[in-house]
Amino acid sequence: MSPESHSPESHGNGMTPRPDTYVPLTIASGVITSRRRTPNKIALGLGERQLTYAQLVDRFNQVSTAAMNGAGLVKGDHVALFAPNCLEFIEIVCGIASVGMASAMIPPSATPRELAYICNNSQSRVLFVHDSLEEVARAADLQTIEKIIVIGKDYDDWRDKAKPLAPNVAMEEWDVFCIPYTSGTTGSPKGCLLSHRSRVSAFQVMASEFGCYSPDDRALGIAPLFHGAGFAFALAPLYFGGYCEILPRYDAEEVLRLVTELNLTNMFLVPTHFHAMFALGEKTLAKYKTVSLTVIQSNAAPLPQATKEKIVGYFGEGLLNETYGSTEGGMITNLRPADQLRKERCVGLPYANTQVRLLGEDGNDVANGEVGEIYTLTPTHFNGYWQMPEATAKSFKGQWLTVGDMGRFDEEGFLYLVDRKKDMIISGGVNVFPREIEEILHHHPTVLEVGVIGVDDDYWGEAVKAVVVFRQGQSASEEELLDFCRKDLAKYKLPKTFAFIDKLPRNAGGKILKTELRAMALAGKI
Repeated sequence: MSPESHSPESHGNGMTPRPDTYVPLTIASGVITSRRRTPNKIALGLGERQLTYAQLVDRFNQVSTAAMNGAGLVKGDHVALFAPNCLEFIEIVCGIASVGMASAMIPPSATPRELAYICNNSQSRVLFVHDSLEEVARAADLQTIEKIIVIGKDYDDWRDKAKPLAPNVAMEEWDVFCIPYTSGTTGSPKGCLLSHRSRVSAFQVMASEFGCYSPDDRALGIAPLFHGAGFAFALAPLYFGGYCEILPRYDAEEVLRLVTELNLTNMFLVPTHFHAMFALGEKTLAKYKTVSLTVIQSNAAPLPQATKEKIVGYFGEGLLNETYGSTEGGMITNLRPADQLRKERCVGLPYANTQVRLLGEDGNDVANGEVGEIYTLTPTHFNGYWQMPEATAKSFKGQWLTVGDMGRFDEEGFLYLVDRKKDMIISGGVNVFPREIEEILHHHPTVLEVGVIGVDDDYWGEAVKAVVVFRQGQSASEEELLDFCRKDLAKYKLPKTFAFIDKLPRNAGGKILKTELRAMALAGKI
């Protein structure tokens, strides 16, 4: 399967021709519908800045017109977007996508080298860059970029010269609307081709599962918009006519203040956000009463069970949903609030219209309780990796997709995420899954964060190493931590060594970069 195999004209071969009544689902279509219904309603806000639905859709259309007429772009072209969370981020992505172009989304933490790689690899012709990042952009070796447009400088003039005309470009649901790049935990980052269909399908299952995307709901967009999940959780409220407040950067106390003062009903956070929130201390946490919240979503990395217990204890029962998915696969499973404390280390049941199976090394389904590689079948799948047909083909068995995660089912069909296949440690010929060890250490009162890796060992092949970040002002000895682990872990799973550092390396989505930890260990730095 490859993105090149999808053709807007492939209606022959016995397939039913497209009816005249067909209207493609696009990521902007729901926002456009809301504009017709409630044009003067505030759709999007960031501090003092706010946009009504009428203003937001007009900006979509201006970007579409300016891209074609002002920048000379055509359907199928790519642009690059290099910005922190801002209102312009959403209008650029949606406006560009409405005329059949796609935005390569770049982390605002990118270096000139990393920026150049994504721009050049995606063959982007225009770079939209926030003025706070312009110096990085100017220092990059941009080989395909023909024009740089700076948000906060010339972007408004560029956009406002164009008329807000509704686009008249033939679209298909499987057209690509954005190209977020994977974190590059192994090798160079890969561009994920996300279609309109995949994300609209995700919005629909999210609305069904969470029940918090009505026109009366109010969301907080916290996670980075360049990240697949961050963008989806910010745009979904707008797709169904609600409100979204964008946070330019994460500040734990500011989140609690905004939820309280703006009467927000839902928010999406990653585990590191929660860790920072509960590090505020009891006195600060007690200042805020977030009574308006009906749904809290967490994704991007597994929530330690100890953190789940803190979330439920502080915000109350009936709110927390832990979702599992990937940029490539979209939304896969969700652990609903009622099961949060009943099902430990669990990521729940598949979303509507999603199938999950676990395959062993022989390619057959494994029995309940056994560990297998997770494969999914769902309309939220990506189209493939940009210009990497071999990598795309390796991700699929027929139409079933894997991103290399390992899991197991219990007797009720709930999925437990065991670990990444590539992170599994083989010690003394026995498989060891780091997440199990991390879960135990997370319960130690001195431990804030922990990453477990395998390091080369002459005797064991790989030896288990735990890299620990302590809570501020606290510590524990290796022997104390080892004794703590002995109560719940078999001897072969116990860490052979420990390392203590100030901060774990993570990507922008909050995932621990095990490759960096392994490189640090190899270099003798930990």
